[in-house]
Amino acid sequence: MADPSELYTLAEDVPELSGPVLVYHLDGFMDAGRAGQLATRHLRTLDARLVATFDVDSLIDYRSRRPPMTFDTDRWVDYEAPELTVYACEDAVGVPFLVMTGPEPDRAWERFAAAVISLCERLDVRLAVGLHGIPMAVPHTRETGLTPHGNRPDLLGEHPAWINRAEVPGSAAALIEYRMAEAGHDAIGFAAHVPHYLAQSAYPTAAIALLNGVTSATGLMFPTADLDDAAAQAREQIDGEVAASEDVAEAVRNLEVQYDAIVEAGRNSLPLAGSPARMPDGDEIAAEFERFLAEQNDQ
Repeated sequence: MADPSELYTLAEDVPELSGPVLVYHLDGFMDAGRAGQLATRHLRTLDARLVATFDVDSLIDYRSRRPPMTFDTDRWVDYEAPELTVYACEDAVGVPFLVMTGPEPDRAWERFAAAVISLCERLDVRLAVGLHGIPMAVPHTRETGLTPHGNRPDLLGEHPAWINRAEVPGSAAALIEYRMAEAGHDAIGFAAHVPHYLAQSAYPTAAIALLNGVTSATGLMFPTADLDDAAAQAREQIDGEVAASEDVAEAVRNLEVQYDAIVEAGRNSLPLAGSPARMPDGDEIAAEFERFLAEQNDQ
């Protein structure tokens, strides 16, 4: 393998950092409700300063996802080059942290994961946290759940086990977590449970849930006023659309019954005797992943 550190370039004026947290999301894989994208995009607004840039020319297949260019009358006037970058930001009380965003690499996953580990070691990153959304058979009228994962169980908090063992399509983000754990670095992640009927829409409520998960694991405090406003507007629109269709309203009510039964069973640690509600098994989770990715590719 070629030197992984050659995949990135550090900025000339990297700010002083002391054991920062790295929060990351890579566009292109599973991100129902655009939860991870919305969360990290919001973080990038918090006094962001460029720290490192990855060599996307070595990682991206331009023919599979062509960057947009603008043609005006008789010439090309703009080109939106893809960027995979790391920025230093500050939370609500001035604590610095890092945010990595950009397109998921199409190739060289192992070298890319090694490059991220190299960068984390150079910047003395104490914890890496991945964020994304997954489609689930849950109603939007209930609290957004999280599936935490990683090699630091003490940082994951108490969450109902909605997903047991499942084999799903891999991702570069998941490989980063896996390789970092192998290398002895702390790495965790949070997947927000997005109602499956909203999986293809922007769902700010899930982004807020992800940021709350990061807060609980790291102590970082994030202002979320803009996301809160967007979530309130989205909820109003969703409620209006549900109310306009009795069939949709009935489907949501059924999801509420199922969700409440599962949550209650988890509290009591008892089986759902006689209840139609149950946990999805691994095959169902994998099938939902495949369906979501197929819908993205068709768009």
